Amino acid sequence: MELSRKDILDMESLSADEITLILDTADKMREISERPMKKVPTLRGKTVILFFYEPSTRTRTSFDIAAKRLSADSLSLSASSSSMVKGETLIDTGRNLEAMNPDVIVIRHTSAGAPHLLAKMLKSPVINAGDGMHAHPTQSLLDLMTVRENKGQISGIRIAIIGDISHSRVARSNSVGFTKMGADVVLAGPPTMIPKGIETLSVSVTHNMEEAICDADVIMMLRIQKERQQHFLFPSEREYSKIYGLTDAKLKNAKDDVLIMHPGPINRGVEIAYDVADGPYSIILEQVTNGVAVRMALLYLVTGGIRNANGD
Repeated sequence: MELSRKDILDMESLSADEITLILDTADKMREISERPMKKVPTLRGKTVILFFYEPSTRTRTSFDIAAKRLSADSLSLSASSSSMVKGETLIDTGRNLEAMNPDVIVIRHTSAGAPHLLAKMLKSPVINAGDGMHAHPTQSLLDLMTVRENKGQISGIRIAIIGDISHSRVARSNSVGFTKMGADVVLAGPPTMIPKGIETLSVSVTHNMEEAICDADVIMMLRIQKERQQHFLFPSEREYSKIYGLTDAKLKNAKDDVLIMHPGPINRGVEIAYDVADGPYSIILEQVTNGVAVRMALLYLVTGGIRNANGD
């Protein structure tokens, strides 16, 4: 089976079968990263442009490593080093990049919908690496892969996503992705951090953290995104941590085989305690590892998969 779409823009547009295809492909790609020689010639001669208008460590680096492990040429471009600082529009920047005949454009942007706009204007495949507070499909896919790998399945599990839901594109994408694959999703956080109408994503909502984690198979903690808040949504970090921070004491009420996840970056001592982040339940670093595999799979699939690998 091949991916039937040109672009990867959000989890809403992916079918359950397409998600399964991506995860199955990522499983095979992970094996490449475990070899002594971590490189295959699959995408030799292909060019991947990483256009990151917003700062990133894990996502940008994992896309770069993913491209290189498939032998593609990878070029990184930031807004500060592009002509956008001179007033060039996003569309003109995209058209100029496409004129250089790249095979894939990966974009992260502060504005929701920016990757969708580029995808409509360009013939090159576009992968959304995060747009504003809207979507982060590659993060959701790597989270799905990590849960499936550890639990053996996604359908039927219960995942609690806790923290700054309002400003989290990860929470939105995972709400869609996990429910689409048959999981039960509960969102928890202060009333000021839960957006109105979020229940339309087929999730349940609570403001009680203990209630959310007591029967969860997976707990995903989110960072407080101060850079996206226009005013304070909680009295202090100390109070927030006391009520909504994940500690070893609170974990005593969770399942014995619960998994702890975090999309990063982590604010240790705020939303998650040091000993929990590094504890036996944590699979946070597995998420990072799987991020490379998922992004390898996406680069492979959007360039035509086996049909176009090595120009065949």
